[in-house]
Amino acid sequence: MKALILVGGYGTRLRPLTLSRPKPLVEFCNKPMLLHQVEALAEVGVKEVVLAVSYRAEMLENELKAQEQRLGIKITMSHEKEPLGTAGPLALARDILREDNEPFFVLNSDISCEFPFSQMLAYHRAHGKEGTIVVTKVEEPSKYGVVVYNSTGQIERFVEKPPVFVSNKINAGLYIFNAGVLDRIQLKPTSIEKEVFPHMAEDGQLYAMELQGFWMDVGQPKDFLIGMCLYLTSIKQKHPERLYTGPGVVGNVLVDPSAKIGANCRIGPNVVVGPGVTIQDGVCIKRSTVLRDTVIKSHAWIQSSILGWKCCIGQWVRMENVSVLGEDVTVKDELYINGGRILPHKSISQSVSDPQIIM
Repeated sequence: MKALILVGGYGTRLRPLTLSRPKPLVEFCNKPMLLHQVEALAEVGVKEVVLAVSYRAEMLENELKAQEQRLGIKITMSHEKEPLGTAGPLALARDILREDNEPFFVLNSDISCEFPFSQMLAYHRAHGKEGTIVVTKVEEPSKYGVVVYNSTGQIERFVEKPPVFVSNKINAGLYIFNAGVLDRIQLKPTSIEKEVFPHMAEDGQLYAMELQGFWMDVGQPKDFLIGMCLYLTSIKQKHPERLYTGPGVVGNVLVDPSAKIGANCRIGPNVVVGPGVTIQDGVCIKRSTVLRDTVIKSHAWIQSSILGWKCCIGQWVRMENVSVLGEDVTVKDELYINGGRILPHKSISQSVSDPQIIM
């Protein structure tokens, strides 16, 4: 089997992190976002993963080629000369996807969930039609495009941001298709959601499978942190041995073994600490991600924030309200950062009291 992952975007919603590396390579819970998906695909027997890329393709290629041998799969790059939307990349990779006439997976690169690939395949084979969309339940369907389907799972229609309730299920960005779907798509910028799925539904060829467990699009900082919390809860339920249980730890915390944590710290709940991170004495961190090689000096207080790679946070600093630091940012001692988005390689010597972008 094969899979195609849509990784072509610029990752603008996750800036300033994506100014240093493409979004699929930003570490989510101590592993590049894309690697969570590629590993899950390899587990169910997928032998070739096609990455539909347009931005910083060489960086993606270098990092993922190293995983080929470890996972026993082939990783192929499909380069877009121009952005092709969410359907055009399937047409671009048509020859690869059609090679053995087997069903193939398609997924968005910024989704976090317990990837149900084996269940998807079984369900898809059982209904025997052209396509299967995974759907997930949301609390406020009026904010989304919703999927309406009957008791057998056959999709009847799609409704964009419905003012009255018609469904609380939305497209989760995970699909499985028969090769025949490729005949519906031309090699041009095309939206699979708006220009392909409605026609498939009209023809009775599209089915919905309900996702069990958590789901989050982690493509922007607020949702990245929500997704991190959901992922840590999932780890606690399935692999509690992976969580960190050192002194001063509260709730679900993931710490790379190479990180150093000082005395009298309070870490958690819901914290991820990356490789090579140094946390000095008396630091408090809650609901945050700290990326590789960052130093947090004594008595700093970090909440609901993402600290980029190789940052240095001064003593008695306070950060909160979805603050995001790009790579190699220095925050001087005793400052307050409230919802700041700080671009890479900056040195901050004044407090940021209102949410803003610091260039």
